[in-house]
Amino acid sequence: MKKEFEAISKIIENNKRVLDVGCGDGALMEYLKEKQKNDVRGLEPQKNLVQKCIAKGLPVIEGDAEKELVQFPKKSFDYVVLSQTLQAFFNPEEVLEQLLRIGKKTIVTIPNFGYWKVRLHLLFKGTMPITKNLPNEWYNTPNLHMCTIKDFVNFCKNKNIKIDKSMCVTDEKISEITNKNMSYKNIFSQLGIFLIE
Repeated sequence: MKKEFEAISKIIENNKRVLDVGCGDGALMEYLKEKQKNDVRGLEPQKNLVQKCIAKGLPVIEGDAEKELVQFPKKSFDYVVLSQTLQAFFNPEEVLEQLLRIGKKTIVTIPNFGYWKVRLHLLFKGTMPITKNLPNEWYNTPNLHMCTIKDFVNFCKNKNIKIDKSMCVTDEKISEITNKNMSYKNIFSQLGIFLIE
């Protein structure tokens, strides 16, 4: 998680308006507020997590992104961040459209289902794997859409979504994803981080 936050903070400049969609307990919001003096807001569907954010003094709206994002004005934030949540939406394509509409730039991070440990676990054990980034059993996971780094890049190409920057987290190290190293990163990275517009 720390490396993901570090990568996101490398993209977002200081003193920007940021919306964290699916902000959880507000950990990323706190990080961006304290480290970079950003004006952060959150949107979170779970009441107990909203209360945790409020207790920390973070401005959060309780609501489901699939229903609530339409209410935000166009380009009302410098950055909209969706951290490891895209795969949990019923309609991720619609959510991405809204994120791109309300943010001047959008940062999406995804757990990489193409990671080698996930592949091997499925191949040899024949069961859905549990990893640091995929900590749930198949029956209680919020993940509805399994997506790899390559899948996300291909999706963006097909939808004419511009990827300004793509990075990944591999064994707690942040590195860049390029066309040349895409296949390698798709196997060896736990997390993909994309700046899109």
